[in-house]
Amino acid sequence: MYRKKQHSPITPEKFELLPGTKLSLENRWVIMAELIPWDEFEEEYAKQFKIEKGAPAKPFRMALGALIIKEQLGISDRETVEQIRENPYLQYFIGLEAYTFEAPFEASMMVHFRQRINVEMVNKINEEMVKTGREKTEQKEEKSSSDSEEIGERENKGKLILDATCAPGDIKYPTDLEILNQGRKATEQIIDSLYKSIKRRLKKKPRTYRNIARIEYLRIAKKRRSTKKEGREAIRKQLKYIKKNLVSIEKLILEGATLDSLNKRQRNLLEVVKKVYEQQQQMWEKETQSVSQRIVSINQPHIRPIVRGKAGKPTEFGAKLSVSYVDNYIFLDRISWENFNESGDLQGQVEKFKQTYGCYPSSVHADRIYRSKANKDWCKQRGIRLSGIGLGRPPKNISQEEKRQTKIDEGFRNRIEGKFGQAKRKFSLDLVKTKLKETSETAIAITFLVINLSQLLRQLLLLLLSFSVTSKTLELNKQKMITKTDFLNSFIAVKVINLEANYWLLAA
Repeated sequence: MYRKKQHSPITPEKFELLPGTKLSLENRWVIMAELIPWDEFEEEYAKQFKIEKGAPAKPFRMALGALIIKEQLGISDRETVEQIRENPYLQYFIGLEAYTFEAPFEASMMVHFRQRINVEMVNKINEEMVKTGREKTEQKEEKSSSDSEEIGERENKGKLILDATCAPGDIKYPTDLEILNQGRKATEQIIDSLYKSIKRRLKKKPRTYRNIARIEYLRIAKKRRSTKKEGREAIRKQLKYIKKNLVSIEKLILEGATLDSLNKRQRNLLEVVKKVYEQQQQMWEKETQSVSQRIVSINQPHIRPIVRGKAGKPTEFGAKLSVSYVDNYIFLDRISWENFNESGDLQGQVEKFKQTYGCYPSSVHADRIYRSKANKDWCKQRGIRLSGIGLGRPPKNISQEEKRQTKIDEGFRNRIEGKFGQAKRKFSLDLVKTKLKETSETAIAITFLVINLSQLLRQLLLLLLSFSVTSKTLELNKQKMITKTDFLNSFIAVKVINLEANYWLLAA
């Protein structure tokens, strides 16, 4: 049944807030704010700015907090500012002392935040946050003699998972003809700007043939299918137009035009187009499809093709990442826009594990590419078991125990694949939408930080709920108010608290 209430229209002025309202200590943003070591990196962040000159910069907590909010909620820069302006919990998270109806900063400041907080700083924050969070959420049993024990004498302990993935950039699928067409249009705009600066001294503007060049491009681009000969001929013509435009730009400079008449973006585009012309001319002459440091995007020249050989996506265009996984936490060890063999990172990642935990891992779990002879010998010298069968022809006689161990290792290694799925489905690792090289690297590193932050929040909530149920049950048991069956049922209920914690995180 529905009953319509008779009341006056609701207006913002009449809407009443609870008097003396305070933030809830159980809110996820309040809990996450306690897990991040804000103060420890404030000084390092402040070193980028001058003490006396310039406008006051936004605090470190505001900068990092805004980036975390954007990644956690999966929204744009503008929407991030709006969410912060409307939500008191988000304003507390970025360090404001009181709620305000005004936005704390402009949406364009998000770009500066990514430039100021580089990938190295984000990785340090991630490692320190996990270290501090684990001390709060886990109770470790350590012997008193272990403090005086040397690091090199400690026994191997723990498991390390290694893998690599690609973070694709937000670019159109590149073709040689399309890249040349974009380069040609960029040179035409540069010629227009240079000619405008010396228009009074130069009577005639250099001819660009832009209409003819566009028609010839569209003749092939609009075809559903074109032959190899037609494609090569279209590329040859676009190369000819770009070469003529580059010569015209040089003549304009000799006539008195300066590159200062161009904006920063046009100057960068000019250098990119010159390199694209050299690469495409080389590939056209040699009839090949590969070249060193190949540019696949005019606007994002740092992006490279990463051949992965995956089903459906044999080649991805973005950054290649080398990642390690320890105890449900994931860390970004290396980020590169050029393709590399990830097996070369194994020794450095294992040494980093030793530096962090004071000992080598008992086993390293990685896919086949990591199991080179050099890596196997290196791990064997340090008492580390490298999972899986090595490269080369598999041995004929494999015991059932070895087959069973290999299957267990492969199942354990799949955990890092689950983290990749979480990063690409729930967060933004599947499509990095930032445009600059340094901001893209920061955005990628923030993704791994937020994943670990969510894991810490989940474990902390699980610990609190488990402690609450257990302590209450023990208290009732001492008072003999419950039976043995109820006592056992209460401990069984603790097993499902993890599901309740996940539901709470989604609902919060």
